Amino acid sequence: MPSPTNPSSRAAATLQTIERSRIFQSAVIFIIVLSAISIGAKTYDIAPFIERILSALDTTVTYFFLAEILLRFSACENKKRFFADGWNLFDTIIVIGSLIPLQNAEAVLIGRLLRVFRVLRLVSVVPELRSLINALLKAIPRMGYIGLLMFIIFYIYGAIGSLFFASIDETLWGDVSVAMLTLFRVATFEDWTDVMYATMAEHPLSWIFYLSFIFLTAFVFLNMMVGTILDVMTEEQGRETAEQAHKERHEMAEQLANMQAQMEQIHTLLHEQNDRNAQS
Repeated sequence: MPSPTNPSSRAAATLQTIERSRIFQSAVIFIIVLSAISIGAKTYDIAPFIERILSALDTTVTYFFLAEILLRFSACENKKRFFADGWNLFDTIIVIGSLIPLQNAEAVLIGRLLRVFRVLRLVSVVPELRSLINALLKAIPRMGYIGLLMFIIFYIYGAIGSLFFASIDETLWGDVSVAMLTLFRVATFEDWTDVMYATMAEHPLSWIFYLSFIFLTAFVFLNMMVGTILDVMTEEQGRETAEQAHKERHEMAEQLANMQAQMEQIHTLLHEQNDRNAQS
């Protein structure tokens, strides 16, 4: 006969069902959005009674997040690996930080800062946003090489601009560092034509300098950045799809194994029943 189900296992299964339910997830998202609205409302001049309401709401939200973290920790099958997940660790730090008593000026600043960061918990709750952030973090090493190449281009063009245009406008082209800041202004299209026309008055062909720089930075490198992020997102999506398929196959194999065990149990019971009938 099968052994009775362990009460702790039933409790863990119940907590997992609650934690994964759409209603609970929607409630968490609603509370996060409500927390964000209350944080924004405190930046305005509001009546004292509304401020007291917002303070009570902030306390309620803090304890709700604490209860939610404890529920997720209790529902986790492997407690040791709960904090191995970066999102769980992030959520825990934010929640614990929100419990800091606001008594002195530094504690008030830290507490308010952590309460602002509670809005980021929306990323950890919504799977689509979490996938985007994971892809962005994985793309940073590749983007670093593109950023290094951009820095080299900025440095080369900054040195050239400083050599040729310093006599025209010392403020914009006085040295390499200032010239690189000017080029950043050109790359972001912030009144860059004014800078170009000022140098074209003395160097008519200086438009080649600006257009070639804009072509490299605003088109080539920007598209390289976007392409890198898209490649990583595609890889991440493929990995998640493969993991989901493997999980589904594993669950199906477990279901088949359970069905086979039940069939064998039924067969054994029928065989025993036939033996008893034959003996009688």
